Amino acid sequence: MPPASPYLRIENLWKNFGDFTALQDISLDIFENEFVCFLGPSGCGKTTLLRAIAGLDIQSSGKIEQAGTDISALPPAGRDFGIVFQSYALFPNLSIEKNVAYGLENRRLPKADISARVIELLDLVGLADQGRKYPAQLSGGQQQRVALARAMATSPGLLLLDEPLSALDARVRVHLRTEIKDLQRTLGVTTVMVTHDQEEALTMADRIVVMNQGVIEQIGTPEDIYGQPASAFVADFIGTMNFIPGTIAGGETVNIGTTNLSCATENFAPDTSVTVAIRPEDINAQDIAENDINVLESKVQHLEFLGSFYRAELSGGAFENHTIIADFSVNLVRRKNVRVGDMLPVKFPEKFIRVYEAG
Repeated sequence: MPPASPYLRIENLWKNFGDFTALQDISLDIFENEFVCFLGPSGCGKTTLLRAIAGLDIQSSGKIEQAGTDISALPPAGRDFGIVFQSYALFPNLSIEKNVAYGLENRRLPKADISARVIELLDLVGLADQGRKYPAQLSGGQQQRVALARAMATSPGLLLLDEPLSALDARVRVHLRTEIKDLQRTLGVTTVMVTHDQEEALTMADRIVVMNQGVIEQIGTPEDIYGQPASAFVADFIGTMNFIPGTIAGGETVNIGTTNLSCATENFAPDTSVTVAIRPEDINAQDIAENDINVLESKVQHLEFLGSFYRAELSGGAFENHTIIADFSVNLVRRKNVRVGDMLPVKFPEKFIRVYEAG
């Protein structure tokens, strides 16, 4: 359980750029040693919020506290953080050792202490033998490690990461996100990362803050965000989701096409137009009993082999003019000998159905 008092507290934060409101009444608590991701599409306000925390773009109104101290009006130099940018922002004319030592030298620490700290950090990020080289002599992934080491050199209480992996190729990105998470755990530093990559957020974060158009849509663990999205926007942005138009039929029942589904209807009134959502992997095509509920007849329109599973496009029957995506295991497709054109009964388990207000 997190401690009662947050390490970073953001209260009623607003940020305006002329007539444009980039952040609208943002309130958020981040606890010590947490790894929190701000996730959302371009222009949602996530980078603006990170820059407000850093003091690079002071908020129009609202309050930011760090470790119980009000830092709302402090300049960046007066705040306790290290930051890593997407572009690395290394000094090209300085060696790797000098880049990492930069913040320590500005604090006029003894040379021996600086040297020991640089050696420690370069070893920690796996670049112990690269200190005499210059940034241009390193790969993008290595440069990002140097940027991390430099950000951590002064032992800040808060680490801010602004899309640190987006400039790297896919394989390096996957490897480095594991390294960053391991480094964060080793150092125990409270970390806030901005990303538009849902996979990065799901694999790295303790909690995710999903943002859209300057507001927070949902805050939760990766499991909560993925499994229980609070809005249709979150459901659509995180992972793959089927959306089917429906109407509340009364009780715990929603009508889609030619059939009714039993599910939690979120207290919507009868005859309300809604959107029914279910993830492809939650649609079940095996072990369907005769008396099971929420079983729908479908036609397999397309079947795509994706290595560890098949992705099927289903239509017809209860779906009427809508196409549904379902993910089936390789074993199921082989055992049932599923082919394009087959009629296939599928089950929508109640616990995996989400109902949202019609968009």
